[in-house]
Amino acid sequence: MKLALVRQQYTPFGGAERFVERALGALHSRGVDVTIVARKWKGVNGPQVVECNPSFIGRTWRDASFAHCVKKLIAEGRFDLVQSHERISGCHIYRAGDGVHATWLELRDRVRGAGARLATALSPWHRYTLAAEADVYRHANLKAVICNSRMVRDDIHRRYGVPAEKLKVIYNGVDLEAFHPDLRARHRAWVRADLGIAEATPVILFVGSGFERKGIPALLLAMTRMQRRDAVLLVVGHDKKLNQMRSMAAKLGLAARVQFLGGRQDLRSYLGAADCFCLPTIYDPMPNAVIEALACGLPVVTSSTCGAAELIRPGDNGFVCAATDAAALADHLDALCDARQPDPEAVRASVAHLGLDRMAEQLSALYSSLLGGPALAQ
Repeated sequence: MKLALVRQQYTPFGGAERFVERALGALHSRGVDVTIVARKWKGVNGPQVVECNPSFIGRTWRDASFAHCVKKLIAEGRFDLVQSHERISGCHIYRAGDGVHATWLELRDRVRGAGARLATALSPWHRYTLAAEADVYRHANLKAVICNSRMVRDDIHRRYGVPAEKLKVIYNGVDLEAFHPDLRARHRAWVRADLGIAEATPVILFVGSGFERKGIPALLLAMTRMQRRDAVLLVVGHDKKLNQMRSMAAKLGLAARVQFLGGRQDLRSYLGAADCFCLPTIYDPMPNAVIEALACGLPVVTSSTCGAAELIRPGDNGFVCAATDAAALADHLDALCDARQPDPEAVRASVAHLGLDRMAEQLSALYSSLLGGPALAQ
């Protein structure tokens, strides 16, 4: 089986890229010949890469020119199936890993001022992306949509009327051997010593790039409302608003309690050092970081507009609240900074069914069913 996976740009810290890299080995072992179609790809060695890298000026032209190049490849018929991780009409499978752009804009605009909302409405790129998203779901070639959460599946069905039988929920897979509660014993002491954090100090971990969308402003406000005034927040992620967030933390009197560590490709040492994980994102279809935290036995606080909320059993492995509810965030974080934390193995059990092999089995079954093989089990 010849499968093309389309992703425009490889980003070392990107969730979609990590999904692709995790899937590649497992798919290859099942006899699937995978080709990456991208402008540039610096990921794992092994797969064939076809470059679609036409010139462009600005991100609207960037996306449109890449889409045009991919559509030409589809028309050539070189692949049995083309799975796009970008909003490109004509692909056989679309993985809605970025969720629904229209929903993201609506949720973001609720917390922005009138000026920012007007800028969104006038943005050529947002208009292009909204149109491209609608075109994906209308195209006759579309055989299936891979949704990484039920939240995304239901949103696509409601907003675009895609038939339910085309919407397949396949959660992101996690390497259950790499992400494990044992990381605590291996990394907790030295990472805390390196960062100047005492053993008894509660550590909250945040991982994500795109600080506004991922909820850093609400999390900083929540830190000021916590009863545990000794709790420390570690922020792992790269963002152009880094200095702005540092300034906000300082103004809130949190300079000594918040450490911005920048982007990291390997999160395991920080997961081992933390006591809980928090991602109060305004919108996120299914963040890998939450699944990895749960696999490591870390209880999670996340938002009701995050697909990972489907994995949370309140009180057992974390809590869910509104993204902008700083008071609720503070209460939940206080609860998780308490010495009587949920059992790490019980927390891990909530994602024990999301191993890489299971994800690969579901993907392989989907591809087989689309090419006339056995149907995908729901």
